Amino acid sequence: MELLFAILFSSFIFVLFKLFPRFEIDTFQAIVVNYFVAFLCGFIFFPFELNKLVSVDVFWFLNAISASVLFIGLFLIMGISSQRNGLSSTSVAVKMSMALSVLGMMISYSENIQWMKITGIILAITGVISMTLQSTDQKNTVSSAWMLLVLFVGSGLLDFLLNYIQHHVLVENETAFFTAFAFGIAGVIGAVIAITLWLQGKLKPSFRNLLAGILLGIPNYFSIYFLMKAYDVLSWSGSSILAVINVSIVVIASIIGLIFFQEKWNKLKFFGFISALISILFLYLAA
Repeated sequence: MELLFAILFSSFIFVLFKLFPRFEIDTFQAIVVNYFVAFLCGFIFFPFELNKLVSVDVFWFLNAISASVLFIGLFLIMGISSQRNGLSSTSVAVKMSMALSVLGMMISYSENIQWMKITGIILAITGVISMTLQSTDQKNTVSSAWMLLVLFVGSGLLDFLLNYIQHHVLVENETAFFTAFAFGIAGVIGAVIAITLWLQGKLKPSFRNLLAGILLGIPNYFSIYFLMKAYDVLSWSGSSILAVINVSIVVIASIIGLIFFQEKWNKLKFFGFISALISILFLYLAA
């Protein structure tokens, strides 16, 4: 169930970002609010975990800071890119980063090399690249293309970092505490930036953005929580879990983009979509 929930909550985030322009939502304000909401989610939904005494050392704190900076930086870019480059292209760029994180996990943890897993990863990468290339017909593609590259590298680093934290930093029943703590720090960072912009007259708070942040914060918290829980409870290798989650999100986001947002599909994207579906099967069997 952890795997399924991680996929569903992550997919819902992309949909919310795509809807923001329709309701004139300030993406940055919504993201800042979302992190405080995500912080509260940890205390509301998992008090039994958070009530336990947790010894926070410097190493633990530094990892939380690193995750927080990546959280808010990548989330802001992801929100803007979803609007400028399209829902499918953005989700693909983010999830294509598994090529970096999966490789890092396989090397770091000396995972067994299976032909089925290798085939699945190759198919997954082929699929997401093919689906990304369709973005050339999007408006502002040239000026916004750098976002896809930053999301690719940054998301790969974040995925690897979260897996490392779950296995080497956290102790039993610390997942909810760490997730809430990291989101709280990200919220503080965002609030400092928001206050600075407000004092400069460049930002105008509104109730609409507050509500959007609340709607965004709940799935955001659970997307990370269930990802880290999946690393903890499933017997699969970390690379297989990450690959299955990422490719599944790409498939779901692409279908939603096609049906509800009229995003265009060409032959290359359809080929990538089929490759992604087949890769999920291979990765599941290899897990």
